[in-house]
Amino acid sequence: MRKISNFVAQLLKWYSQNARDLPWRRTQDPYGVYVSEIMLQQTQVRTVIPYWERWMQQLPTIKAAAQAAPARIHKLWEGLGYYTRVRNLQLAAQTIVREHGGVFPENFDQVLALPGIGRYTAGAICSIAFNQPKPILDGNVIRVLTRIFGISENPKEKVTNARLWQLAEELVTAAHQTSDRKSRPCSDLNQALMELGALVCTPRQPQCEICPANRLCIARREDRVSELPNLGKRKAATARRFIALAVECDGKLLVHQRPEGTVNAHLWEFPNWEVEKQPVAATALAKKILGLAPASLKPLATIKHSITRYRITVEALLAEIKTRPAAVDGVWKSPGQMGRLAFTAAHKKLASLAIRHILSDR
Repeated sequence: MRKISNFVAQLLKWYSQNARDLPWRRTQDPYGVYVSEIMLQQTQVRTVIPYWERWMQQLPTIKAAAQAAPARIHKLWEGLGYYTRVRNLQLAAQTIVREHGGVFPENFDQVLALPGIGRYTAGAICSIAFNQPKPILDGNVIRVLTRIFGISENPKEKVTNARLWQLAEELVTAAHQTSDRKSRPCSDLNQALMELGALVCTPRQPQCEICPANRLCIARREDRVSELPNLGKRKAATARRFIALAVECDGKLLVHQRPEGTVNAHLWEFPNWEVEKQPVAATALAKKILGLAPASLKPLATIKHSITRYRITVEALLAEIKTRPAAVDGVWKSPGQMGRLAFTAAHKKLASLAIRHILSDR
C-alpha cells in the first residue's frame, strides 16, 4: 500500500509540471472528453488534435452530433481510419439525446451502455470529465504498470489482465482519497498514467533516468525494462495487393460508395480488386468493370499502407474513356464534387492525384 501511495504522489506531482497542453484538457465538458477518447483509440495525439478541433467547431454539442448527416460525420473523420468509431459516436449521441435528454450521463454503467464504449473508455470519461475514481487500462497504462510492479506474465491473459485492472483501481482510489474540494486527482492520476507511458515509459528507448517513479520501478531495478510488457510473439503481417482504377471521362471520375455492413462502410473509393501476387492484366480488369477497353491506361501511383496486421499495396492506374458506359457500378463526379466526399486513406491520395491530372489537362 505504501508503494501505491508513493507512486500516486510522484505521478501527480510530475503531471502537474509536465502535462502537455492538449485542447481537450482545457475543458471538462464530457462530450469533448468523449470525442477525444474515441479519436485517440489507436491514433496518435498529434494526428488527433486538428480533427478534434475541427469536430468540436462544427459539431459543438451532443445534439449537433446526433443530428448531423452521415456524409458530414464521415467527412469530418476522413483520414482517421477505423470508421466504426465515428458511426458508434453518432449512435451514442443519438442515444444520449433520446434517453438522457441530451445530457451526457455521469453514471458509469450508463456510460458503459452507450454504443462503442468499453470499460476503458467509460472509465476515462468518468474519471477525466467527472473526477470519479474509475480505473483505466490501455496500452500505455499496461506498459507503465507491468514495469513499475514487475509483472512478467502476458497482460492479455485473463488473470494478469484482472490483476492490472485491480492495480489501476487501487491507484485511482488512492488518488481520490488524497483529494480536496478544489483538486481533480482522479482525472489527473489517470491522465498522468497515460502521459507517462506516452512520453517517458515508451515501448522503445524509455527515459528511465527522468521517470518520476524510477526508484519504485521493479523492471528498472532488475534490468528487465526491455522485456516488459510481455506481449508474446506478434503474428506475422499478411500482405494484400489491390489494383485500383481511376476512370476518367469528360473531366469526371468514376467512384462508388462502400455499402452498409462492410469495412469502411459509407466511404467512397475508386473501382478496385484484390489480386494475387502474380501479374494481372490491368486492361482485362478495366474491361470487366467498364464493359469496354479504355482509350488509354497508364500507371498513376503505388500506395502502401498498414491496417492492423495487414500490409496493403494499392497499384493505381489512370484509365481514360471517350464515352460513358450505359450501365456501370458507381457515379461520375467532377473534381469539385470529389472534394466533398469522404474517402478511405489510400483512395483519398488517389483522388488527389487523379484530380491533379484532370486539372493539368485543361
